[in-house]
Amino acid sequence: MRYGSIINGQERNEKQRETLEVRNPFNQEKVAELALATQSDLEDAVNNSFDTFHSTMKVMHAHQRSDILRKAADLLEGKVEEFAQTIVKEAGKPIKYSRDEIKRSIQVLRFSSELAKNITGEVIPMDAAIGGENRMGLVTRKPLGVVGAITPFNFPLNLSLHKIAPAIAAGNTIVFKPAENTPISAYLLVKLFQEAGLPKGVLNLLMGTGKVGEPLVTHKKVHKITFTGSLPVGRKIRESAGFKKVTLELGSNSPNILFEDADIESAVKDLVKGAFAFSGQVCISAQRVYVHKSIYDSFLEKYIKETESLTIGNPEKEETDIGPMINEDEAMRAKQWIDDAVEKGAKIEIGGERNGTVLSPTIMTNVDHNMKIIAEEVFAPIVSVIPFETEDEVVNYSNDSIYGLQAGVFTKDIDRAMRVANQLEMGGVWINEISTYRQDNHPYGGVKQSGIGKEGVKYAIEDMTEIKFIGVKLNPNH
Repeated sequence: MRYGSIINGQERNEKQRETLEVRNPFNQEKVAELALATQSDLEDAVNNSFDTFHSTMKVMHAHQRSDILRKAADLLEGKVEEFAQTIVKEAGKPIKYSRDEIKRSIQVLRFSSELAKNITGEVIPMDAAIGGENRMGLVTRKPLGVVGAITPFNFPLNLSLHKIAPAIAAGNTIVFKPAENTPISAYLLVKLFQEAGLPKGVLNLLMGTGKVGEPLVTHKKVHKITFTGSLPVGRKIRESAGFKKVTLELGSNSPNILFEDADIESAVKDLVKGAFAFSGQVCISAQRVYVHKSIYDSFLEKYIKETESLTIGNPEKEETDIGPMINEDEAMRAKQWIDDAVEKGAKIEIGGERNGTVLSPTIMTNVDHNMKIIAEEVFAPIVSVIPFETEDEVVNYSNDSIYGLQAGVFTKDIDRAMRVANQLEMGGVWINEISTYRQDNHPYGGVKQSGIGKEGVKYAIEDMTEIKFIGVKLNPNH
């Protein structure tokens, strides 16, 4: 199949266009061919989105936006297997995790549908200020205009909808630039919205590489950029976006802390999934596991044993836990990080083997905080297990990072749990839950170099609207 950009409801798929192949990360079979967008397509997409915002979305009522989002959710519910199989083929995500992603995506649409009808303001007590008598102050929320959504490969449907669905709920239009590795699910999503009744031009799709994303960020008719991806790209977006509103969901090396009273059996099972699901290609993957010395040996033994039970293989098979990484370059890069750590004294407890795009789940010990597998975002099935003695020590270890997205704390002591959670420099902390857990209705976003702004439907909608004040001077004589 050959796929092109969709602008104002029409696909741009002419034969003379430059193309890019999409290949299955597991077996390298050709999945599709992309007809790449040009600079002219970008201009058309932005101008059309700008015009559609003023002609259509600014006058579309909240209940209408809500109905479209609910219809899209209902339609997606009937296409779970089609979308899941697409993600398996283009991203290499095991089928059971791909289905989970679709179910979450349906939920994002439904949350957005509900919240589209609940974008509220407030009345300001103007007489609280001297001279404010006989005045009324109203605060309303208005849509921004054109939102540029640049999305990653690892959750090609759900993370796209975390940008698109709130943007529609708030009354914006969207120029959507998906990762070139996973464009088919994006194409199917735009078609789904068309079927749900979304007017032409509200959601325009640009198929292409970063060359398309760069001018989208700087375009004067784009009012907001929302991006999930790497820190280097996020930094460039921040520098070049000018006065646009920006939401950046960037990297992490999430810590998970097990105190001596942690439920080891439960934590082991959860942390195997948290570290290795989708080959660790998850922003909040459990990358650093700090374990109290009194339970370190017991935890490590159980953790290795549980990891040994994972099934590595074809992501299309139901029993597969671990499939490929997105491409061989990434697998080679991750393997090199392992080898570098070993040269500096780290130990591989299990894994560390690469076969093409597949990297076996890897547990590392005897690691140092300067090693890449600790200091940087590994984005691979690699986890380091590190002993600690005191609460202050492990808090310092956890905070010793340029990142601060999400963490997990395991203890039965609620006072300690809350104390540690409040000290961790993170956008979010889970107690007795892995860092990798995310729901679609809580605020999600990091501090430090993990990003700017928040996702989670309610919070994304807030970031996709502007506060507008309207003041009224009343006649005191009536």
